[in-house]
Amino acid sequence: MKVIWNSQIVEREEVKIDPEDRGYQFGDGIYEVVRAYNGKFFCIDEHIERLYTSASKIEMAIPQTKDKMKRLMIQLLEESEVDTGNLYLQVTRGIASPRNHVYPDLSVLPTITGNITVVPRDAEKISTGIKTIIEQDIRWLKCDIKSISLLGNIMAKHEAHKKNAEEAILHRDGIVTECSASNVAIVKNGTIYTHPDSNLILPGVTKIVWLKCAKKLGIEVKEEPFTLEQLNEADEVFCSSTTIEVMPIHTINGYAVNNGQIGQVTQKLAKAFQEEIEQVCGKV
Repeated sequence: MKVIWNSQIVEREEVKIDPEDRGYQFGDGIYEVVRAYNGKFFCIDEHIERLYTSASKIEMAIPQTKDKMKRLMIQLLEESEVDTGNLYLQVTRGIASPRNHVYPDLSVLPTITGNITVVPRDAEKISTGIKTIIEQDIRWLKCDIKSISLLGNIMAKHEAHKKNAEEAILHRDGIVTECSASNVAIVKNGTIYTHPDSNLILPGVTKIVWLKCAKKLGIEVKEEPFTLEQLNEADEVFCSSTTIEVMPIHTINGYAVNNGQIGQVTQKLAKAFQEEIEQVCGKV
């Protein structure tokens, strides 16, 4: 199996992670997940841009240019011969000894790894929706950085798993932020509401695409915070991410949204999002 290892493509068994890598010791790193359909990446430039933005927010200098990184990613996809799947790309601050909380100087180069896994598109789930729960948002206050420090996220996700749900909708003092691994939005009287980009949520690449789709469809969108009460009174609820696209939510804490039926706005957005994919990657 081929993987990205710093500036080249190598066999997976050649990769060795040092015990003093700051990603391993501190979670001092960032990542991106890029979706591929029909052997082509979707929104690759947007994901690369977010990766480098996250790096700048933690004062990390990625040695490769954006163009070089893009070429490496495309080369890995081609050599892996994966049709539909996910590229996981991770950049840590590198190996620094002795262990020290302070950032090392720039002579310490980041460690870059990337691998591709086959993950089929779940068209059935996109059409039928998922079950969710509500959890308090206990994460740190820089959620706009796509950090590999995801303990708060996985704790919430695991709570959902224990309750036979697939996502956890997070809130801070009654204000809905996002889900454990996706952005979230509600629909009320034909208008979409979603939390504005800030330090409290990750600026979603998929969200950028469905916002564009909503504009094309003439659907009003208000990027403003909404409450748990508004969530419970919503006509429709959906979440979105690179791996799940526009995903309807039919159940929250055991309560059926819209009597368990997927609303028209969500259906239209999901269809328009699929069309965006097909313009870039072909029929899915």
